[in-house]
Amino acid sequence: MFLRRFAGPLLAQVKETTGIVGLEVVPNAREVLISLYNKTLNEIKIIPENVPYRRHVEAFTNHRMKVCREEEDWETIEKRIACGQVEELIEDAESELQLIPKMAEWKPWEVPDDYHCEIIEDNSPVPKHVPHHLSRPVPEGFEYLKTKFVPDESKAESS
Repeated sequence: MFLRRFAGPLLAQVKETTGIVGLEVVPNAREVLISLYNKTLNEIKIIPENVPYRRHVEAFTNHRMKVCREEEDWETIEKRIACGQVEELIEDAESELQLIPKMAEWKPWEVPDDYHCEIIEDNSPVPKHVPHHLSRPVPEGFEYLKTKFVPDESKAESS
């Protein structure tokens, strides 16, 4: 009784399962994430500074790193980042580390001068049966995306 009442809040909750087949619990997920985010920030330096891919990777990695450094508890990290379980975040970070050298090789930001891209504009209204999803709050460091890419909710309701 005494231990449960007074020491309970001090003891971190142990995660027993992810609930996802094939995805094992990582007991030291916070430390693993911080290590992966440090590696990502070092690896992304091979991409030129002016490339949007690098800016986006640095922005979300810095945001996630900040959360992991500020929080000790895996539940709080998951809630604040809001992109799945810490084990999924580890998989995402590992995948990003694999993608960076490929992006550096492919250089998708370098478009040849003779490349022609047909632009098709379709301003027809979204059908009524298509659900309009409300966007999540924009994480710190990504405010510039809100003005560019988040649709105006008032326009979506009127159509």
